[in-house]
Amino acid sequence: MSLLMKSAVSLFVYLFVHVKFVSLSLSQWLCFLFYCGGRCLLCIMFSFASPVSLLLICPCCVPSCLHFPIYSCVFIYFPERMNPLWMTLTKYSLSWRRARLVLFSLLWTGIFAYSSYQDQCEIIPGTMSLPALEKKGDIILGGLFSLHDMVVEPSLSFTSTPPSTQCMRFNFRTFRWMQTMIFAIEEINRKGNLLPNITLGYKIYDSCSTPHQALKAVLELMGTENNSGGNTHQQGVCRESIPAVIGDGGSTQSLVVAHFLGVFHVPQVSYFSSCACLSDKNKFPAFLRTMPSDFFQVDALLQLVKHFGWTWVGVIAGDDDYGRGGANIFINEVTKLGACVALHEIIPKNRAQSTISSIVSNIQSSGVWVILVFAVEQDAAVLFDEVLRMELAGIQWLASEAWSTAAILSTPRKYHHILQGSMGFAIRRADIPGLRDFLLRLNPLSSDASNDPFLAPFWEEVFQCSLGVQAEDQKYNTEGKPPCSGTEELQSIANIYSDVSQLRISYNVYKAVYALAHAIKAMRSCVKGKGPFLQQACPDMDNIKPWQLLHYIKQVKYFNTFGDETKFDENGDPTAMYDLVNWQLKPNGKMDFVTVGKFDETTAASHHKLQIQEENILWTGNQTKVPLSVCSNVCPPGTRKAIRPNFPICCHDCVVCAAGEISNQTDAIECIRCLPEFWSSAEKTACIPKQMEFLSFSDTMGIILMVISLTGIFSTCFVVFIFYCHRSTPIVRANNSELSFLLLLSLTLCFLCSLIFISQPSKLSCLLRHTAFGITFVLCISCILGKTIVVLIAFKATLPGSHVMKWFGPLQQRIIITFCTLVQVIICTVWLVVAPPMPQKLMPRDSPIVILLCDKGSHLAYALVLGYIGLLACLCLVLAFLARKLPDNFNEARIITFSMIIFCAVWIAFIPAYISSPGKYSTVTEVFAILASSYGLLGCIFAPKCYIVLLRPEKNTRKHLMSKTSASKRF
Repeated sequence: MSLLMKSAVSLFVYLFVHVKFVSLSLSQWLCFLFYCGGRCLLCIMFSFASPVSLLLICPCCVPSCLHFPIYSCVFIYFPERMNPLWMTLTKYSLSWRRARLVLFSLLWTGIFAYSSYQDQCEIIPGTMSLPALEKKGDIILGGLFSLHDMVVEPSLSFTSTPPSTQCMRFNFRTFRWMQTMIFAIEEINRKGNLLPNITLGYKIYDSCSTPHQALKAVLELMGTENNSGGNTHQQGVCRESIPAVIGDGGSTQSLVVAHFLGVFHVPQVSYFSSCACLSDKNKFPAFLRTMPSDFFQVDALLQLVKHFGWTWVGVIAGDDDYGRGGANIFINEVTKLGACVALHEIIPKNRAQSTISSIVSNIQSSGVWVILVFAVEQDAAVLFDEVLRMELAGIQWLASEAWSTAAILSTPRKYHHILQGSMGFAIRRADIPGLRDFLLRLNPLSSDASNDPFLAPFWEEVFQCSLGVQAEDQKYNTEGKPPCSGTEELQSIANIYSDVSQLRISYNVYKAVYALAHAIKAMRSCVKGKGPFLQQACPDMDNIKPWQLLHYIKQVKYFNTFGDETKFDENGDPTAMYDLVNWQLKPNGKMDFVTVGKFDETTAASHHKLQIQEENILWTGNQTKVPLSVCSNVCPPGTRKAIRPNFPICCHDCVVCAAGEISNQTDAIECIRCLPEFWSSAEKTACIPKQMEFLSFSDTMGIILMVISLTGIFSTCFVVFIFYCHRSTPIVRANNSELSFLLLLSLTLCFLCSLIFISQPSKLSCLLRHTAFGITFVLCISCILGKTIVVLIAFKATLPGSHVMKWFGPLQQRIIITFCTLVQVIICTVWLVVAPPMPQKLMPRDSPIVILLCDKGSHLAYALVLGYIGLLACLCLVLAFLARKLPDNFNEARIITFSMIIFCAVWIAFIPAYISSPGKYSTVTEVFAILASSYGLLGCIFAPKCYIVLLRPEKNTRKHLMSKTSASKRF
């Protein structure tokens, strides 16, 4: 059946079955018809209905059919957009229309199977012709390298054949990677010990750093095998000729390629794609890589941030899968460490000046000093150009692996002052013997130069001259360039291509080639009848199937000549090991990548994964001190962090711990309250024992009270001395001198007992304090009471016939004093037996002191002691008041009245003062009451007598004392 008839029937069937599902204009269908040559139109129509139908009808022609731009974009580049369409169409699978479709497809396949095989696949010139570097071999390995950094997009009208793409900005670094692949293949072929009697070939395409160009390249890789080395226009067979592909470098390009190759289970080994998303084996079953996943790189960066205590960091990412994916993982994980992201910016792919300027302005206003740039080297260069223009300095840049050793940033001197001190993780490097000589072998005059479409643009870019030839379908701007002689020497040029001091990605390419070689060796070593496939079959080495090679490459595990192990985990990822490199400017003006640490993901302990030699690091500005990047300064010990409202958690104020609380570490979340017996130090960094507070002899108040007490004792002793010297005088003998001396003795004891209160409370002092005070004061008041009774009875006894005086003689007075005192002794004894006073510590939570005092034991007993003293004092006051007007020139009752008034006033005022006095001041109040009342008694009772004895001796006569006083002088 003719090609035109098949096309017409195919179009008719499609319109009959699918007119309700897909609608295209007639011009688009005609273009589509002629574009594909009608050969695979049926396959594409059925693929819209069901992808399974496509594989059943013509799986070998899928690559050729996918040359159609519309369908290739939908099917490969955006597969998720096709799924809803397929799902929508699939729900009608039980319908009669779908049944007719399936039956008709099977019929069509049977009728035209032989005819299709006869026609074979043929690429129409101009449709998909891309330059390729090719070498024949028993097994051809495909290669994808982004030899150019960008592509000029043609204008597509979809009414004519699209023009060829134009790639721009040749990349020497990637060209070295490509040459490393060729070097590894030729090294394996030359040595022959790994794959004896097998020659590896290669077919390498330029993906131009763009996803759709990578897709075109892989389509051509998988679609044809040319029969005449290098002429892509010659007729080729439609079969899978490339069992494996090495590449691409960029994660975005690899995503597109992996989507396509995963459908056919063609193993893809990437050397530079680190996007964590590529570890998903459900989406990318045939993807492997010798480049560690960004999961591990982010883990290393997190350990770095944590190690240096940076809590306020910025993140700038490239607008691609690598940048966005890595930055998002880093942001999510760094917040779990308690750090905050000061800014998160995206470098646009269109390199808009306004957007880049806005990013730098945001950096200036954020106050961040440590910024991670998670982007490819081209995007990072755009950012740093704007940083230079806006004169931003002092930033500590953290580099992602993509540009941590990028020569396009380290070589130009304009970047040196801003990138000096930058730090980042780079994959492990190796010195590959013979690679430099292999790189320098290139020459446009060599015999095989005509078969290398990439040599001319490389040569012209290196020497800035024109060879006068252009690779097919590629245009290079050679205007204004002098002609190349071809005798130029690469040895004379020092650039990133010939620099083999930092072979990191090149080493990845080298390992990728050897991994595939070891997989092929394992296939070849399969023992018949013990194979891993169905019925224990072994692969056919004359016709290697990609899915078979995929099985073996997943099992690869070997040590290379450098001692490094190459293997893949269940996600197709290698073991993650990084070098921590520091950009240091040497005296000769060159930037050097100094290894200052390493990160090993295989280390069991997480805190041992990162090892850093801090003494070897030079930070930005050639500083040796670790830069500080925090939203708020570190809160020193003695303070706590207080979160600022409406700010990130890393922005806080440092608040001094409250009294009684401490923090003994930096950036404390909260202060710790000290135990009750401890108090915070002045710096609020430690709990120290609280200061003991009690009335002591070293206190000012204690010294004053002690002086007053001793003065009272000496005064009392002085009065005793005076009375003893004048004991025979009437004024001393009046009113029982024995009671006077006993009263003076009790006053001395009152002054002495006040000293017991001025000391640290102990068990003994607490027992003596109140009991001694109570007994001595009762003794003192009992003596005064005896005197008052004697005075009162003495005048009553002068009445005729009165015999009262005989009942109040000296013996009776002693009995009264003894009885009154004995009652107080009994009260105090019961008190000490039942509930004795004991030392007590009062520890207020909000006070830095521990108050030492004597607990009363029984407040009732203490009240009885005071009450009994008050009772005697009141009785004495009443009796003295009654005797105040008795006729006598020296009426002692008046003096006693005044002394009792003072005594009662002092102790009545003592009660509220004692209750309201805090701490040791309650003891001060009690001592003051004892001294005041004692001085009142001493002064009121004995001062007038001493005055008469010493200064008015003429009044110290019996006659004067017995004389009547006038009424005007009476009280």
